[in-house]
Amino acid sequence: MKKTLLSISMLALLTPFAWGQKYSMTFVCPGAKQNDSVLYIGQHYRDGFITLDSAKVDKDNTYTFSGRRKWNTGIYALYGKEAKKSMMDFTIDGSQKFAIHLTPTNEVADPQKDIVGSPANQAMYTYINKENWARKQARDIDKRKKSGDVKVKEEAERDIEQLNKEMKDFEMPFINANIKYRYFQLAKMFNGPVTPDDVEDKGQYYLQHYWDDVDFSDHSLVYTPDLFNKMNYYFFGMLYYSETDTVCKYADKLFDKIETDTLMMRYFMDYIMPKYYRSTKNIGWDATWCHLVRRYYLSGKCPWASQSELTNKRKSVEFLEQSLIGAIGQELYMADTNQSPDPKDWISSHRFPQKYVILWFWDPDCHHCQEQTATLKALYDSLSAAGNKIFEVYAIGFESDVAKWKKYVREHELPFVNVGGTNVNIDYQVAYNVHGAPTMIILNEERRIIMNKVLATKEILPFLKRYEENQAKKKN
Repeated sequence: MKKTLLSISMLALLTPFAWGQKYSMTFVCPGAKQNDSVLYIGQHYRDGFITLDSAKVDKDNTYTFSGRRKWNTGIYALYGKEAKKSMMDFTIDGSQKFAIHLTPTNEVADPQKDIVGSPANQAMYTYINKENWARKQARDIDKRKKSGDVKVKEEAERDIEQLNKEMKDFEMPFINANIKYRYFQLAKMFNGPVTPDDVEDKGQYYLQHYWDDVDFSDHSLVYTPDLFNKMNYYFFGMLYYSETDTVCKYADKLFDKIETDTLMMRYFMDYIMPKYYRSTKNIGWDATWCHLVRRYYLSGKCPWASQSELTNKRKSVEFLEQSLIGAIGQELYMADTNQSPDPKDWISSHRFPQKYVILWFWDPDCHHCQEQTATLKALYDSLSAAGNKIFEVYAIGFESDVAKWKKYVREHELPFVNVGGTNVNIDYQVAYNVHGAPTMIILNEERRIIMNKVLATKEILPFLKRYEENQAKKKN
């Protein structure tokens, strides 16, 4: 993930520092890239860094940051000029004079020997190294669990139980023993929630209580990697494949906690909203965006938004809501390849006996459209031959050159309901939010929109199967 550098001038708006105390932080970095003649120290902010200090390389890949400043207690990053990710994270907690010696792979091999002058960093890397060791052990054990040898699998099961016990005995006692340090306060805050053994649906419990231990009144959390990682995993990990209603439910569960806290609201909103807006591949994300705009922006809970931004968001919501999943698809009447100017000859997009209708917006000059149209034709032909054509394809030629579109339809013997040209009752690009080709809209038997993103042909039948299974569950 690309990191962004914020200038030190912006720092003055974000993090006040008291000047006066001398500091000297030395990092020996044999793994630094040859062109990294300068390294930087910065605070985390979302998926970027706020640059605070820099140091030129000295002999033996040594970088010493020094000066006079009172650093805030917290987690900081050391990184090179590309700033794609940090070489390492470290803590400033108590001592502002310390040295850290890294391995060529930017690790701390032995915290007690390789860190001098900072008990907080020694404790932090003792914990990190133990966690990394456990993850490696778990991966190795998992490989053995997949073995066809029964004895090997049984041994692996015993080993994973033992590893889990060892880490359980290590983690919280070690955190509590070092709780005076900021790193371990954060670890305790962001480790949870712990799921009780008697809970049946552990995943549901975890989601319900995901934010319980986070103290949102602590605004310094916005300068930690922990809050960003937790936010990113919540929305784009656990909720990634969830239906819109579920995403909105758990987004509200979070935002209702912090809706009066402008700083926290903006920290979250400025990151997640662009990702949900007009996503080209994620089904239902546009509906999530519309929900969040109406519930928080247009209700006055995002006071940083300018009037022009709110006006634009309102217009976008009103436009997008016409083509969201669940909305009634607007009925199109278009001329087929005969291009009759008489509306009585135009073909409806809705009046077919098939349960589903696929609105297929395509362009014969688009290579991707050609490929997808060919595979859609193959599926259509196979279902027709088997007498199981559960959908009709209403194929709209997204091409101003009508002669070229008609020629392509004829030469490739497209069996769909082929319509195109300017003989149409409404602007279909507006009605269905079509910005380019190919675009696919699927309508159900009520001619409501159930899918408004392009699906690969091989995914159409599985999608319809899942849709019908979900509908059956809702009825029960």
